[in-house]
Amino acid sequence: MTLAEVARAAGVSASTVSRILNGTANVSAEKREVVERTLTRLNYRPNVLARGLASGRTMSVGVLTQDISSPFYGDTLRGLEQGLARSGYHPVVISGHWRAQEEMEAIDFLVTRRVDGMAVLGGVAPDERLREVAGQVPLVALGRSVPGLEAQCLRLDNHSGAYAATRHLIDLGHRAIAHIAGVPSHRDAQDRLSGYRAALEDAGLPFDPDLVLEGDFLEQSGFLAATRLIEGRRMFTAIFAANDQMAYGARLALYRRGLRVPEDVSLVGFDDLPGSIYTTPPLTTVRQPTYEMGVAAAACVLGLLRGEPPELPPLGVELIVRESTARRRL
Repeated sequence: MTLAEVARAAGVSASTVSRILNGTANVSAEKREVVERTLTRLNYRPNVLARGLASGRTMSVGVLTQDISSPFYGDTLRGLEQGLARSGYHPVVISGHWRAQEEMEAIDFLVTRRVDGMAVLGGVAPDERLREVAGQVPLVALGRSVPGLEAQCLRLDNHSGAYAATRHLIDLGHRAIAHIAGVPSHRDAQDRLSGYRAALEDAGLPFDPDLVLEGDFLEQSGFLAATRLIEGRRMFTAIFAANDQMAYGARLALYRRGLRVPEDVSLVGFDDLPGSIYTTPPLTTVRQPTYEMGVAAAACVLGLLRGEPPELPPLGVELIVRESTARRRL
């Protein structure tokens, strides 16, 4: 089955079918529906290699994530995949594991595979390298801001989210609030720590460095940090973890030591991962619109591929109050 045969069956030109397949057609919804029905009925499968040679495109979008197994990045990838659906483009995903050298190698891999566009999810690759790549292919960055590429970056306000989480605990009467922070070199971790400190300062509460422990955004580090808090004999009645995964680990550590959530210790996370509503008790957290971020990144890359100016919607964070927080017992 050739593209010309599909065009004859649909009653349109071969060039119209081609543009619909590669996502660049400006046609009516009715005509697009006729062509898509015909493609399905005739079971047309385009020769991707031939199309790439003819058009100079590989119909692929490179995606640099940090950990493909992470539920946070998984939800963003799901949105990105959905955003590319029916466009003719497909994602090529590779992980950087928050290591600059691995990220640079991953970016080089995607560039040498001639991806048509790229989406970078977080990471620590140098801004200079991302600007260089953006000069070669359309690029969108999520979770970071690259000077010179601001219109192509979507970064949420981690500071205000952490402030809201800490303020929620303060309003419940908690005064000794511990913080399990992320890796200090990560901008998200820095902003969430600064939001935590700002909420304490605005409430007239002293910042106690002994109540801040470093994690790595994974469950085990949350477990270890909460264990150190308990063993350190520091008085605390609440924990704000810099992400939900570390909050899960902290919850287990509290359980192992016979401390109840929220009766003895209130617990707040950050991200609102899909599983956070099903923890025991359901976790109070700061919601990041991870799926929507993926959809927005895909739409922006596709727009850039069509020669349109970059456009990313304003997305915000939101405190989601569930049963893991309660008023401090006197």
